[in-house]
This record gives sequence, C-alpha cells and structure tokens, in this order.
Amino acid sequence: MTIVFDGIALGMLLFLISVGLSVTLGLMNFVNLANGAFAMLGGYVGVLLVNRWGVPFLGALALSTLCSLVVGATLERLLYRRLYAASHMDHVLFTVGLIFVSISLAAYFFGSGVQVIELPAFLQGRIEAFGVGFDSYRSFLIVVAIAIAAALQRILTSTRFGASLRAAVDNPRTARGVGIEVDRIFTITFAVGSALAGLGGALGTQMLGLDPVFAIKYVVYFLIVVIMGGPGSIRGSFLASMSIGVFDVVGKYYVPELGAFVIYVLMLAVLVARSRGLLPKFGGRS
Repeated sequence: MTIVFDGIALGMLLFLISVGLSVTLGLMNFVNLANGAFAMLGGYVGVLLVNRWGVPFLGALALSTLCSLVVGATLERLLYRRLYAASHMDHVLFTVGLIFVSISLAAYFFGSGVQVIELPAFLQGRIEAFGVGFDSYRSFLIVVAIAIAAALQRILTSTRFGASLRAAVDNPRTARGVGIEVDRIFTITFAVGSALAGLGGALGTQMLGLDPVFAIKYVVYFLIVVIMGGPGSIRGSFLASMSIGVFDVVGKYYVPELGAFVIYVLMLAVLVARSRGLLPKFGGRS
C-alpha cells in the first residue's frame, strides 16, 4: 500500500505539471514542450523563497505559482502568440529552444547542483491510517492535485469561461463575431497552465529534486501523460498521471532491471486499445 501510495503521489505531481501541456495542445493546438521550464521556474522560486529568504512554505507556493503565471502570460503575449498559426514543427523547435535557454539561465544563476526545498514541520513525518503510515508531504500533494483537477474540470465544462474557451478553439472567427475576446481567453488559459506547472515544480522539488536539466529531464513523462489521457481532457490527464505514477514506482520497486520501460508498455497498451487516449476533450464520454 505504501508503494502504491507513493506512485499515486508521483502521478499527482505529474498531473499538476503536465495539465498545462494537455490544455495548450488539446485546446489551443499548440505544442508547448517548454511546460517543464515553467515548472523549473516555480521550483527555483520556491527554493529561493523558503531556503534563502525564510518565506513560509505555503506562501512560497503561492508566490511560485504567481511568478510562473506572470512569466507565462508575458511570454504568451510577446512570443507564443506569434506562432499560433505556425506548424507543429515550428512549435516544437521554438519551445525546445526555450528549454535550452531556461537550462542555461538556471545553471548560470543557481549552479548545477540539485536543490531541495525545506519542508515545514506539518509536512514532515507520517500519518497513520488503516495500520499503514502515509507520508504527510505526499498526502498534502495528493489532496492539492485532486482539488485542482476538480476545479479545472468544473471550469472547463460548467462555466461561461469554459464555454468561451471551447468556442474560441472551435471557431475563433465566429467567437470574435459574437463578442468573445479570443486573445484574452488564450492568454488566461496559457497563463493558468504555466501557473499550475510552477506550482507542481515548487511542490515537486522534494520528490523529484531540482537541477538545471529539470525542464528536459521529465518532458517524456509529460508527453506520455497527455497522449495517454487524451489532449485537452482534464479527467483523462488525471487518470493517465495516476496510472503512470503507480506503474512507474511499482515497476521500479519490483522489477528494477526494467526501469521506466514499464510505463512505455502501459502507454502502448492504452493507445492500442484507445488511439485517442483514455478520454476525449473536456473529459466527456467517447
């Protein structure tokens, strides 16, 4: 149970970081491979605030999220927006370039060593339940991820903003004609995805560690989450993240000689059975 619990915690962390990529790819049709760079930004901001400046952990999480949101919105307006009409290859080349820029900047300002955030007392130790001890930090991470997944699902399917976003994606010209501010909707969506990545990066430094190559080290995991879950599907990304986390941790524990090969087998099995991913856009029924 402890191993499975650790796998779920890893999956929730992957969900927080990759859900922005799922939204930009599935809803905005933009391949943003630099999503990990926003996670790395949030991680370094969190480490700097907590370890060097003594900011409380929860406050550092909020500021890390805000920082990633502001940087994401700024880059969307200055750079990303110019490439919305370009090909996916252009998207890939541009965002891979951003990844290497972020790696260089992180190495220059923070060095090449691994950074780990200092957790507060209430997230240290274990919680006893059903005769099993569960790590407090991982329990907190799971609760946060579930709450965010539920909120995102509701926003996309049951609010005016979600309806406006779907309209802007399906037919931008018509959406503009009925008064929807398409550019503003895209900026907000991109900024929120970046903010969630930053939150995941700040939360995940204790579990994943943080170094300048973080932005590219886990990009394959993020892509697998999006592909398995179905681009644009919040519930699909949630289920895929949890499955990948559990299979990855269990596989590495019981069959360490296979390493991460287990999750690739899982991905292939899902795509053979459901080529469009576990769930379609917005988490509706197939």
